[in-house]
Amino acid sequence: MSSISFKTSQEKSTYKFDREDWSSAYTNVEKELTNQPLKVIAGSIPKGLSGTLYRNGPGRIERGGQTIHHPFDGDGMILALNFKQGKVNFTNRFVRTKAWKEEEGAKRFLYRGVFGTQKRGGLLTNALDVRLKNIANTNVIRLGNELLALWEAASPYALDPETLETIGLSNLQGVLSSEEAFSAHPRFDPGHNGEPKMVTFGVKTGPKSTIRLMEFATEGEQGGHLLNDRKDNFNGFAFLHDFAITPNWAVFLQNAITFNPIPFLLGLKGAAQCLSSNPNKKSKFWLIPRDSGAFKGEPPRIFNAPDGFVFHHLNAWEDGQEIFVESIYYSSFPSIKPNEDFLKIDFGSIPEGQLKRCKINLKNNKISTDLLSRQCCEFAMVNQKKLGKKANFAWMAVAECKQGNGPLQGIKKLNLSNGKEAFWSAAPSGFVGEPIMVANTEAKKEDEGWVIVLVWNGTRRSTELVILDACDLKVQGIVEIPIRVPHGLHGSWYNHQEKSTSILEN
Repeated sequence: MSSISFKTSQEKSTYKFDREDWSSAYTNVEKELTNQPLKVIAGSIPKGLSGTLYRNGPGRIERGGQTIHHPFDGDGMILALNFKQGKVNFTNRFVRTKAWKEEEGAKRFLYRGVFGTQKRGGLLTNALDVRLKNIANTNVIRLGNELLALWEAASPYALDPETLETIGLSNLQGVLSSEEAFSAHPRFDPGHNGEPKMVTFGVKTGPKSTIRLMEFATEGEQGGHLLNDRKDNFNGFAFLHDFAITPNWAVFLQNAITFNPIPFLLGLKGAAQCLSSNPNKKSKFWLIPRDSGAFKGEPPRIFNAPDGFVFHHLNAWEDGQEIFVESIYYSSFPSIKPNEDFLKIDFGSIPEGQLKRCKINLKNNKISTDLLSRQCCEFAMVNQKKLGKKANFAWMAVAECKQGNGPLQGIKKLNLSNGKEAFWSAAPSGFVGEPIMVANTEAKKEDEGWVIVLVWNGTRRSTELVILDACDLKVQGIVEIPIRVPHGLHGSWYNHQEKSTSILEN
């Protein structure tokens, strides 16, 4: 039985987490396993779970005695948890990128990291080296016959969906030019305008920025084929990690950000460390008409956005002439400075993310914003059948404290209509990653299904998979993971069963 004391509570926590419990997760992944059966250490695996959880994140934290400056600079390591008939098998592989193979051979860092990792040798070694190292560490998704490891500043790496072996850089059947940027945050349209699609984008930044909006088929023989493709130009430097979709719009929030490349060119900072929030600028919503929607071919629409910085969006939907966009807002761009150690970072010095809903009136251009959840949160999602439509529920990773910043230690289910909440907590020694809501394929209700999440057990110094009932967040099962998995980034669920007949599709 796990030694973490799991609980469900709405009471304000008064404890202080142990920093070593949290930081101990940041260690190199030393083993690659293939199709290994996993041990259930509490409860059981629901028989209705039939599919594969793919997950990506940094797996190489140290090389040659040098630790990366920021977790986002770690080389991508993919894991696959394959669920079938109440059992689960585990496979993991590093993405064997060009840079990974070079650095593994050299046993040291040969490239600078975007978030501040420098090569050894000081300024003389790092100055004027502006090469970007594709670390393929941010997300992983199935598209057609390929499994794609995504990193938004370059093209995806294709993997074998079963073995996770690296095939190589993918241009998506000729869609992408060499190393063209391809977002790590695609959105899967459940079928708003005909068949389901994957909607995604790429950004080319500069004094003017270009967004390339693409839609791909996801089912049948056409799976992976490009269906729609458009490019739009906008003034200013675009820092876009995520976006949202509705049946007719792709919604981007251009943060009020300044990029000063000089410290990067001089070898003093990583490229992302040269970004900063600019209080003298105004954030903008960029609404781009989808070519599969009712406003095909029309120009984008631009609106002022609320102050703050946004990495991730929860969802968006339309109601007549109004667009609603739910996003996680920070007061400013969070960053780790060159002289800071991320393992010792003061959470109180970093702004917390809070879930807000913004209403955009397309007729009179008025904007209003409501706070949906004050508690620090990240990695929020809705039932994917409700993506782009008004959803009643959201699931997210949250800090244990009700106000202020802190490590993510719990899962919250939020009723988006009335504000009611349910909690599950891994505190004091457990730390959660991104929760994935998996809908029951026979569901009659929006919150029927499971929430699956990787948890770092700081007491045992090990990783566990926790399966929660999506309705009430009660624990269904806990599974022991045979390797230590560092705190990670994004993942996706691939359903093995046939197309659902759930009423939620309508």
